[in-house]
Amino acid sequence: MEALTLPIYNTAGKEIDKLKLDKVVFEGEINTAVIHQAVCAFRANQRKGLAATKTRGEVSGGGRKPWRQKGTGRARVGSIRSPLWRHGGVTFGPHPRDFSYSLPVKIRNLALKSTLRAKVEENNLLILDNLNLDVPKTKEAVKILHNLKIASKKSALLLLDKIDPNLKLALRNIDFLQVNLAKNTNAYEILAARKLIITKDGLNTLINRLKS
Repeated sequence: MEALTLPIYNTAGKEIDKLKLDKVVFEGEINTAVIHQAVCAFRANQRKGLAATKTRGEVSGGGRKPWRQKGTGRARVGSIRSPLWRHGGVTFGPHPRDFSYSLPVKIRNLALKSTLRAKVEENNLLILDNLNLDVPKTKEAVKILHNLKIASKKSALLLLDKIDPNLKLALRNIDFLQVNLAKNTNAYEILAARKLIITKDGLNTLINRLKS
């Protein structure tokens, strides 16, 4: 079986070369089960877990017994802050908690490989030779995306091996574009983007990360 190849484009949108994709990373089945695990873990790790209610011991008031235990004909009660009363405490309510958990490295890497394979199959992976800007102008960055036929109505993810200051300033105002370092990317953000753009050096960084 021949190795998969993808074209390499320059910033003018012209195909200048072809690249053979690494078999270890880009060939094999798309494992939806591990992708699901990676997505659930990522979303759980984003949760703040700040929901909180007060128990009867935390709400104000209630230090005195409202009426005597016997002889009134009314139900016995020890505090006006009983959960049965208005303004009373909450029984079994939520309290701040940590929802985060970690996945084994092998599962995270397998999920990342599977999302990359999915992008290749969907023809939504674009390799860029290099990306540098002499001036920090958003207009210049948008022009490059237009040359690469990246539609503004579709979300895109740009993965780089490094981000220079001019490029960072030029890209930060493009609302449909997310930018990250290839060494820090994850399965969730690749899956969330309709189009994945990665520089040649960024792809090498990502492949080395997944093969290590």
